[in-house]
Amino acid sequence: METPFKNKVALITGGTSGIGKATAIAFAKRGAKVVIVDKNEDTEALSTIKKIAKKMLFIQCDVANSTEVKLMIEKTIATFGRLDYAFNNAGIEGRVAITADCSEENWDNTLNINLKGIWLCMKYEIPEMLKHHKGVIINCASVAGLVGFYGSPAYVASKHGVIGLTKTAALEYAREGIRVNAVCPGIIDTPMIDRVTKKDKETEKQFAKMEPVGRFGSPEEIANAVIWMCSDEASFVTGHTMVIDGGFVAQ
Repeated sequence: METPFKNKVALITGGTSGIGKATAIAFAKRGAKVVIVDKNEDTEALSTIKKIAKKMLFIQCDVANSTEVKLMIEKTIATFGRLDYAFNNAGIEGRVAITADCSEENWDNTLNINLKGIWLCMKYEIPEMLKHHKGVIINCASVAGLVGFYGSPAYVASKHGVIGLTKTAALEYAREGIRVNAVCPGIIDTPMIDRVTKKDKETEKQFAKMEPVGRFGSPEEIANAVIWMCSDEASFVTGHTMVIDGGFVAQ
């Protein structure tokens, strides 16, 4: 395995499960020092990552809390001295309810984590990257950031917001050596989709049929895209929204 990210520092929020865990492992396999951030500590997942990563730091953090996010970056710098890559991936699906029935609590909670959380992470990540005039930030949006979804007004609004925020930051820091992009996963085989389908086989089949390729995507397929966008091979890519969805939005 090549180690193009050797001695570089990669921070992944929502890093103990699903897409975040797969991305942390992908960075670790390529030689990066990984900072795993999550609201909950999953010892089994962290143990798995630690076996692969030469150097790993876990930080418990609620990305919707500015004090905790600031501390997250301070701990990263205190431990590793720099920040090269950030995958702002933490998010929730929120509760299913059509627009008029969506509660204010659900709206606020979903937007706070999915959109404000990404803004807060960038707010504290960017100044550290500016010190080196180089860095890459990838924000996790969704196909729900490109199209509407029945019964998910808060989630859809938050993910559309992530794409707009990504483009704005990309323009603001393009000449500072910082690239900012977003990924839009389709239906991916993660704990989040398990919560939506409740692991009901018939429901899972219906979701799989929504994908032109006829299956769920894997977390590793999203991780591979994140790795490429962080690599020097993508040095001219910024402000881009990469759709990784098995053809979902092409329909």
